[in-house]
Amino acid sequence: MIEISFGKLLLLAIIALIVLGPEKLPHAARTAGTLLRRLRAGWDSVRAEVERELEIEEIRRVAREAAAQAEAAQAKLDLAQAQINRAASTATGAVSADVGAALGAKEPTAAGEPGSAPLMTGPLPEERRVQPAPDATATAAPATSAPVNAPAPAPKADESDAPDEVSRGHA
Repeated sequence: MIEISFGKLLLLAIIALIVLGPEKLPHAARTAGTLLRRLRAGWDSVRAEVERELEIEEIRRVAREAAAQAEAAQAKLDLAQAQINRAASTATGAVSADVGAALGAKEPTAAGEPGSAPLMTGPLPEERRVQPAPDATATAAPATSAPVNAPAPAPKADESDAPDEVSRGHA
């Protein structure tokens, strides 16, 4: 930039006074000041516009980097989810095979293939049968003067069940 010292300004003022005269010098100074202000305002607006564009580009660059990082993180999550799914299916298969081996059944095959069989066929062993819940009316206390803590009467057994219960030792 142009370096203007006080001495150079004084020299320019003396030359302008000689050339323009004392009557036109104040008007010329005002015009020069107005031109300098316009020039400075124009320069400031151009500089501000360039800075704004640079900031916008910086924001876009940061946004692109963030999007790339998010995509990379999503890819890692997808990979981890696939590994978890594979491990879960392997564990499920292993558990099914263990259950099949423990029950003495052959390992299940895909549905619809020849030789495919369910894990268990036939009735459940007596120990594994789920006993039905007794009726709420059967366990309700009778309207007599029986003690509150007395056990509820047992439900009546079918005559068809009686030989099984006797043979197993249940009374």
